[in-house]
Parts: sequence; C-alpha cells; structure tokens
Amino acid sequence: MGPLSVVFDIGGVLIDWNPRYLYRKLLPDEESVEAFLRDVCSNEWNQQFDAGHVFSEGIEALAAKFPAKADLISAFWERWQEMLGGEVPGTADILRRLKRENVPVHAISNWSAETFPIATKLYPFLHLFDVLVVSGVEKMIKPGEEIFQRFLERSRLGAEDCIFIDDNAANIAAANKLGFHTVHFSTAEDLERRLVALGLLSQTGLCP
Repeated sequence: MGPLSVVFDIGGVLIDWNPRYLYRKLLPDEESVEAFLRDVCSNEWNQQFDAGHVFSEGIEALAAKFPAKADLISAFWERWQEMLGGEVPGTADILRRLKRENVPVHAISNWSAETFPIATKLYPFLHLFDVLVVSGVEKMIKPGEEIFQRFLERSRLGAEDCIFIDDNAANIAAANKLGFHTVHFSTAEDLERRLVALGLLSQTGLCP
C-alpha cells in the first residue's frame, strides 16, 4: 500500500452537531424533544438542506403542515448555531498534526451550503483541507455514489489511495464498495491508533 490521503467526514467526526442542544432549551422535557425531532423536524427533513434545498422554502412548507409549531420550526434556521456542540474532542488535533506532517487531508461532508459558512467562521480548521466537497454545494449527498465520485474527480485520486473516516455506517459501506480504505469513527484515540499503525502519524499524542 502506498501513501494514503486522509478524507474526513465533518459532522460527528470533527464537529459535534446535534439539534437536541437547541430544542432542549425550547421544549419542556426529553420526551418532547425526541417527539419533535422524530415527527416534525426529522432527520429526513433536514437531509433536504444537506442536498442543496434552501432553508426558507423547507421551513415554510413544514410550518404550513404544523402551524402550531411554526416558531419551533423557524428556530431550526434562526438558531441553528445553537445546535453546535464544539469540536469533537481530539479529532481536530489529529487533522492539524496530519497537516503538519504533510499528509494530504480532504473532506466529504453532508452539510447545508447555507450553514457551512457559519461553521467555517467558528472552526478555522475547516480551511485546512486540500479538497473539500460539501453536499449542499454539490447538491448530492452521502451515501450516494455520486458525491464520492465528485471528490475523486476533483482530487485526482483513486479510491484505493484514500482512507475515508465517517461516523455513519451507511457512508462507510458506500465508500468501501467504491474501494476506499475506511475507518468507522468512534473516538479520536481509536482513530489516532489506526493512523499511527498506517504510518500516517509519527506517534501517538492524545491523552487516553
């Protein structure tokens, strides 16, 4: 195996994003939060923004369906930043170390084109990637094959030249099918051990 390029997912790997952080402030208990995120602002509903749809239209349509919850639905956009929980501990440090050690670092992320600029202002490490493919900009999302192919075309790499890191099992399976080496992300410590074993990091440096 030759030298590998490292391809990161962002949400859940580098940045902790969870709508519960916001809706726990707006709803009275955990049961209400879970019901709202299951039945109203669901993951499936949010995926349309990752795929390139604009928030104003998606929120208007959903508020028309659930008029009594219009304010809560609007908060998904108006208070989106409150869904961010900060860096996933340790992973951005790994990204910076890879960059310092001259390992090519890239990203393929399911993220809205409207909210990604907010994240880049808050997390400067998002500017470190050599090639960055954002689903909302490309209007295609993981685990679809198209977004992986778009990355390979733009980076001029073969799938076998890349190790892809993601916390989502479906995305890992899609990347495996295309020939990527993969790491199903759990913790930064586990990722670090794997990258050291592959010779991509010179030594371990995270606290256990």
